[in-house]
Amino acid sequence: MSYRGMLTRDRWLVLGAMVALAALAWAYTIYLGIQHASMSASMSMPAMLQWSMADAFFMFVMWAVMMFAMMLPSVTPTVMIFGRVRDKRRQSGRLYAQTGAFVVGYLVAWIGFSLVATLANWILHTDGSMTSMMGSVGARTGGLFLVAAGAFQWTPLKNACLEHCRSPMGFLMQHWREGNSGAILMGLHHGIYCLGCCWLLMVLLFVLGVMNLPWVAVLTIIVLAEKTLPRGDLLSRGLGVVLIVWGLWMITNG
Repeated sequence: MSYRGMLTRDRWLVLGAMVALAALAWAYTIYLGIQHASMSASMSMPAMLQWSMADAFFMFVMWAVMMFAMMLPSVTPTVMIFGRVRDKRRQSGRLYAQTGAFVVGYLVAWIGFSLVATLANWILHTDGSMTSMMGSVGARTGGLFLVAAGAFQWTPLKNACLEHCRSPMGFLMQHWREGNSGAILMGLHHGIYCLGCCWLLMVLLFVLGVMNLPWVAVLTIIVLAEKTLPRGDLLSRGLGVVLIVWGLWMITNG
């Protein structure tokens, strides 16, 4: 097989692996969503407010897999570009980093977010602010979350993080590191930018329902659109206005 043929095969393998990871994460998320909906429909007693260690671990895994499902589609273009840059560096005889290491580093950032989200989930549920362990907060609290998320869409931090996510080639050229450890650090670095761009959108799951599958899908599409459409920055700011208006409506009518 020619070198060009090997590159084509490798890129297809990377794309297939990313699709498979996202599909597995979505399958588990959908399964949990269906289970939660079934349990909610059949429950006549209030949910227990106290969490066991098993509950906390289950919720952490749920948050982590859900974040993988939501974020892997939007990072796939960056991963593919990383693979092309890696191949060119290998062709020129320089050391190169493995694409898988980059993905691992990226996911570590969202694992960290999942730990924080699990802690917030525990606090909100055990103090009675949520309807259930995987439910939603009250209208006024939810309204405040919406206003905060909408205002964040207009901040310089949001814009700076979004620009890095929308310019993967520029990010890679600026932050390239050699070797597998370098790839992990690059993936983590990119994941932190992505986290800075999207974390308040993920917090909206406490408003919409932690396991509300239609809204999980909508947020996934929004994140993907912000990062890939030609004027994703305008979409981001327009979304901010919608969230602020929606939040103010919830606060005044809650």
